[in-house]
Amino acid sequence: MKFTFDKDAMIKEIAIAQEIISNKNVSSILSNVLLTTSNNTLYIKATDIKVNFETQIPVQVEEDGSTTIYCDKFMGILTSLPSGEIEFNQQVSGDEQSTNAIIKPVDKRIKFEIKSISQEKFPEFTSAEDVPYFEVPSKEFKSMISETSFAVSEDETRYFLNGVYFEKKDEYINLVGTDGRRLSFASKPLLNNVQIDFPAVIVHPKILNIVQKHAPEEGNISIAVIDKMIFFKFGNYKFGAVLIDGQFPNYERVIPEHQEHSFQVNKSDFSSALKRVSQMIDKKAGRIYLNINSGVLKITSPQSDLGSADEEIPCEYDGQSYTIALNYRYIDEPLKTIDTERITFEFTEEMKALTMRPEPAAEFFHIIMPMQKE
Repeated sequence: MKFTFDKDAMIKEIAIAQEIISNKNVSSILSNVLLTTSNNTLYIKATDIKVNFETQIPVQVEEDGSTTIYCDKFMGILTSLPSGEIEFNQQVSGDEQSTNAIIKPVDKRIKFEIKSISQEKFPEFTSAEDVPYFEVPSKEFKSMISETSFAVSEDETRYFLNGVYFEKKDEYINLVGTDGRRLSFASKPLLNNVQIDFPAVIVHPKILNIVQKHAPEEGNISIAVIDKMIFFKFGNYKFGAVLIDGQFPNYERVIPEHQEHSFQVNKSDFSSALKRVSQMIDKKAGRIYLNINSGVLKITSPQSDLGSADEEIPCEYDGQSYTIALNYRYIDEPLKTIDTERITFEFTEEMKALTMRPEPAAEFFHIIMPMQKE
């Protein structure tokens, strides 16, 4: 197997493979990336068994072949080399299951030898070539992921909450993330010519966050859901992931049908005040108070051994005073996904669910269950 490739083009693809691979044991095939050449094209594959990745780049092939090499070390070698054309050369003899590959720049006197493992040991991928894909606007789907994936539970005993719920409802696709104390909901209409149907599924945030990071801002993402797998395609990239098997709770029961009170704040004012006051909160408990009064919102940290902090900002509200205790992180994380100048909070009572959303209203909102006051 012998081929020549552009260093920068290879680094871009191997960096994504590194994100997929979770096993860092040098002797494990799951730590390796699969390289296969054909028709002056290099096909690259990586997997952690639950998430698969495929891509391809143009190369100059002298001898076709296939092998696997330790991904992290390959990336280390690539980043240490100067830009330009790099040669990959592996000579396999007899029935050997492992041998060395030589990596060196075409016009420099530098040479690396790296151990490789036979491609025969690399896991087979579930094919998704003939499944019914549908397309969604890339920019909108990336936004939906950002608005929901942070809210999933990290408690592995409640594994059905460890992923984002993905459903088609009427002419919309919805993503929902929850950990039982807060819930994020995002919805977008399907493209006009899309005629698809699929069962509601639970998708691990790892694959969603990788798609969110690498999908383009323009164009569409192709998605397919079939046989306990979800697949994504865009550009030269193909991803597949095993779905989380479990019963997602009825999230619609959590969404208040009506809330009696609401107030609005400037996002920049609120974000800056929240950041300052949070310097004095107990990081473990994360409790912070919103004191809502006519025309004024006061953000307060509870008194602790270190002290306390509070700040007042203007708000649009005219009614009786309320004090709501919330987890600081549950406010800060959705705040980062909102890009409007103003934010609306809706509530009914101090110990009932509070809704946080952009103003004007969009197809995203975040619901937070209050904490007990100290």
